Amino acid sequence: MTLSQKVASTIQILQQIEKEYLPAKLASSFGAEDQVLTDLIVKHAPQIAIITLDTGRLHQQTYDVLKKTRDRYQTTITVFTPRHEQLESHMTEFGPNAFYESIELRKACCFVRKVEPLKRAIGGSKAWLTGLRREQAVTRHDLGVSEWDAAFGMQKFNPLLEWGLDDVWNYIKENDVPYNVLHDQGFPSIGCEPCTRAVAEGEDIRAGRWWWEDPVHKECGLHNQKGKQ
Repeated sequence: MTLSQKVASTIQILQQIEKEYLPAKLASSFGAEDQVLTDLIVKHAPQIAIITLDTGRLHQQTYDVLKKTRDRYQTTITVFTPRHEQLESHMTEFGPNAFYESIELRKACCFVRKVEPLKRAIGGSKAWLTGLRREQAVTRHDLGVSEWDAAFGMQKFNPLLEWGLDDVWNYIKENDVPYNVLHDQGFPSIGCEPCTRAVAEGEDIRAGRWWWEDPVHKECGLHNQKGKQ
């Protein structure tokens, strides 16, 4: 399938969501895939809302692309942050960098900073959207374009699921889509600053996320659900 065919298919998915699943929200972390979806949503399905999670530990470059995206598209991107009492309690008990100590503590940090804010961000929606692609990780091979997300009680869409990495970057270049400059510095996947590193040539594109863990554990808790359609 050519890129133009993939774009047309994705637009059809987005317009179906806009027709049948409002309110719906794209959860963007301003990675390359999310920027592609933002561009397509603004142009072809503008009733789909865009939200983002500020974990409090993002790279400055991520905040920079948030501003560039707002300026470019003149659209609202609603920012959700951790509940201060939960974050204070977690850091008081475990310290600021306990995520390096065990998978359990890393997932606890992700829950406070990402999962709980996302629940609030998409609460009351009929669907939420992600930029997940099948080739990104072993944990994503069995995803579907449309899935029932039992954890959040709504439909979940992965409109770029069958896109390749070249498709994403060709679209960005052809449409002059703003993107995180860390991608040019060896960061194919970008999360919180202490949990993300650049990858070496030949490494897996998710190797820089939670690099001290086994690949089968490399999810933050947002994308573990099954149930594809």
